[in-house]
Amino acid sequence: MLLSSIRAICFCGCRNAGRTFQHRNSPPLRQWFCRRGQSSITAENGVSSTPASVTIPNSATNRIIGRWLLGCSGLVVGAVVLGGVTRLTESGLSMVDWHLVREMKPPQSQAEWEAEFSKYQQFPEFRIMNHDMTLPEFKFIFYMEWGHRMWGRLVGLAYILPTMYFWRKGYFTRSMKGKVLGLCGFVFFQGLLGWYMVKSGLEEKPESYDIPRVSQYRLSAHLGSALLLYCASLWTGLTLLLPAHKLTDTKQLLQLRRFAKGTGGLVFLTALSGAFVAGLDAGLVYNSFPKMGERWIPDDLLAFSPTLKNFFENPTTVQFDHRILAISSLTAITGLYLFSRRMVLPRRAKIAISLLAAMAYAQVGLGVATLLLYVPTPLAATHQSGSVALLSLAIWVLTELRKMPK
Repeated sequence: MLLSSIRAICFCGCRNAGRTFQHRNSPPLRQWFCRRGQSSITAENGVSSTPASVTIPNSATNRIIGRWLLGCSGLVVGAVVLGGVTRLTESGLSMVDWHLVREMKPPQSQAEWEAEFSKYQQFPEFRIMNHDMTLPEFKFIFYMEWGHRMWGRLVGLAYILPTMYFWRKGYFTRSMKGKVLGLCGFVFFQGLLGWYMVKSGLEEKPESYDIPRVSQYRLSAHLGSALLLYCASLWTGLTLLLPAHKLTDTKQLLQLRRFAKGTGGLVFLTALSGAFVAGLDAGLVYNSFPKMGERWIPDDLLAFSPTLKNFFENPTTVQFDHRILAISSLTAITGLYLFSRRMVLPRRAKIAISLLAAMAYAQVGLGVATLLLYVPTPLAATHQSGSVALLSLAIWVLTELRKMPK
């Protein structure tokens, strides 16, 4: 401030000096002094009054990003559930081409609907399974697949547009920038993988006598990538919103963390095996429990050759594997719950583990009911949604047990 005052005095002196020197015919000298004084005062005031223009990431911005990622993960859940219903209603092959923008508008007139129906009639699903389908019936399966695709585009916009905004505002740390770029890239990959999956059901297969369906390999890859996107978004969002507990790293706690990680992986693998069950309609081959028919181990468990092929293409083996994985997940979650009761844990961690155990038993009950009732669509969709709920609770447990950041 003292320096500013001195320069202001000098500036006033320049103006007075300019008047004194006016009779000596030296206006260039006066103008030079005046410009020099004005620029110095402006620069000084600008440095002292300009606020910082770059937003530094802090707890407030972390909460905003955390809520955004939780919202995105919720949209991914919607896509998974809607995709499951689309598969259960056999609607996934109703749209026989893929356009990023043009297909966003469904057919409007009668002529447009008939043209779309005519394209569908050229593919194996109509000729083999739905040769007596009417136009109103086609509209139903078309809208199911169209809704699933539009939901996928909504998910993409929910990730990409806020990422651009938050990046420009400076909300992301360096590590967070890499994470959100990975999530956005994964969304794009997921869309391409979805069309790659649909194409497998549209191909002519003269050597096969099976009903037209998408490849179970591509279906499991599509579901698996969606679950990975969901887990990554949920984990990142929860770690930003829920502060880590100050837990003493005892031997028991380290064992509990390892147990929880293994259990979470088993839950994920069980959910992924459900894609093979859905892709092969394996829920319809043995509709009894706990035995498969009259046996604990069915005769056709390893009917295909080579043996490894049974685990991915034999409906009996795929259902058997899903049963084993489900029971193993239930056993592991029960053991995790009982082990955690012997330890002193924060309240949130205890609640998360208890809800995980309760959901595991509910999910197994839903699976058994779905099997015994020959896979009704509402119950099967609820069972598929339950797998995502169980996976969500496993992620929450891992979040509560995570180490304090250094």
